[in-house]
Parts: sequence; C-alpha cells; structure tokens
Amino acid sequence: MLEWLDLALITDVLRTSLRLMVPIAFAALGGVICERGGVYNVGMEGMMLSGAFGAALGTFLTGSPVMGVVVGIALGALGGAILGILSIRLNVNQIVTGIAINLVAIGLTAFLARLIFGLNATTKTLPGFTPWAIPGLSKIPVIGPVFFDQDPLIYLLYLLVPFLYWLLYRSAFGLDVRATGENPGAADSAGVPVYGVRFLCTLISGGLAGLGGAYIVVSQVFVFTEHMSAGKGFIALAAIILGRWDPLGALLASWFFGFCDALQLRLQFANPSVPYQIFTALPYVASILALIGLYGRVKPPAAVGLPYRRESKT
Repeated sequence: MLEWLDLALITDVLRTSLRLMVPIAFAALGGVICERGGVYNVGMEGMMLSGAFGAALGTFLTGSPVMGVVVGIALGALGGAILGILSIRLNVNQIVTGIAINLVAIGLTAFLARLIFGLNATTKTLPGFTPWAIPGLSKIPVIGPVFFDQDPLIYLLYLLVPFLYWLLYRSAFGLDVRATGENPGAADSAGVPVYGVRFLCTLISGGLAGLGGAYIVVSQVFVFTEHMSAGKGFIALAAIILGRWDPLGALLASWFFGFCDALQLRLQFANPSVPYQIFTALPYVASILALIGLYGRVKPPAAVGLPYRRESKT
C-alpha cells in the first residue's frame, strides 16, 4: 500500500492520466458545442476513428505529423458535415445517423488502411510529436512533469478550453448556439440562422473528435490499427453529461475517465494473476456509475435531439 505514496509513482499515474484523457477531452469539448446547439453527436466514435485514419494517412504521405493532424481534423469534420446534412436538413433521426456514421467509419477505415498501408499497416511506425518541456515550469515537483513536459497537442488543449468557454458564454456566436439548443423557434424569430448555427456546431464537433483521434496516432502509438478509438467516443458522450454540457466540466470529467484508465493499467501491472479484462472494464464501469449517480440531477439543452422545421417554428 505504501508504494502508492511514492512521489514518482503518483507523478507517473497523473502524467498517464493526462495523456489518456486528451482524446476523450477533445471529443467531449466538440460534443458540448454540438449538443448545446441542439444536435446529438453519437457518431463521435466514428469521427475519432476517421481522424485517426486521417492522421495516419496525412503523416504517411507527407512525413509530417502536423499535416497528419490537419487531415485528421478534416476527415472528422467530414463526418460532422454528414451528420449535419442528414439530421439537420433531411431530419433523419440524430441517434440513428450517429450510429450509421460509427458503423461506416469502422468498416471504411479498416478497408482503406489495408488498401493504402498494406497488410503490415500495424507495423508501419509513423513520425509523431515528442514532449516539449517548458523551461522552468517543467521542473516544478509533481506538477511540472505532469502538465509542462508534454507534446504540443496537449498544450493546444490547454488553450482550447478557455477559448471554447469564452466562445460559448461571452460571444455572440455562443449566445446563438445556446439559444438554438434551448428554443430554436424563438431563436429563428430573433434572426438567428438556426440551420447554419447547428451545421457549424456539427462541423466543430466532428473536427475536434477527429483531432482526438489524430492525437492517438501522432502522440501516443504512432501507428494506425483497426478500431483504435476503442470506445473513447462513447466515453466522451458520458463526459459531456457528467460535465453538465460545460467545457470546463467536460474537461474535468475527461480527466476522471483518463485517471480510471491509467489506474486500470497500473492495476494490471501490479496484479498479473488477475484476468486483465476485469481492469480494462474499469473506465466503462466508472462512466456507467457516474451517469447513474447523475440521473435526474442534470438537464440537457431543451431542444437537443429534436429536429427543427421552420414552417412550424418548433
């Protein structure tokens, strides 16, 4: 038990928690914007997987992880565009649309990966980002190695959270987003372009989910494997609810799930005789228990998941 009080071990667990929560956080932040605008994005798992494939493809073709991230964001945004067209313009059920995006992404990325990278796709090591230590700050005990000796995408996350908070609560666009998610008919009457706002929200959500998938490739594993998102898009959905549809809350919820993931890895290492599947289920069990604990205590945006038809103003 005393080994858990070791400072180096605590630092390692916190550092691992941060790295594991980043893909979830990117997707959850995008999901907050999307659901605040009135659209469920159940397709974040597929968008993350598309982003991971895009990152691998862009990096493979150009040799640059930066271009990989750009392509990953683009493919994630493409998934968001598909969600927007089907659910906003064609009024297809948002849940069904999201599930369809997930299924198509799983099959299509697996097929294209074998077609482009060959059968040895999982052995092609790609160039990626390495940690950048911030002088001075990275030397602070515990906090320094955890927060200030990381790769550039984590530093981007640090900047993205306050920016999205400002965008959602302090900008005119954020007011339009929140109005569209609460009462699109009233927002439309006030001159808010409801369809345009919702479509832009799906693009942002898809792009950020794609960025989360890209992070896995260019900052964590440096290869592309089939279904490598491994349910992180669904955990991001839980983080949105646990964070009460707020950027800061979603970040903290993502950290909680990242910590659970890091903890299960440590438990696997410390208990090799116990079936690893028991520990692997820990983040998913934690997400279920967290949602059960919040049942009846949180309210989503009033119009989320509801199609808007201008003729009826509902």
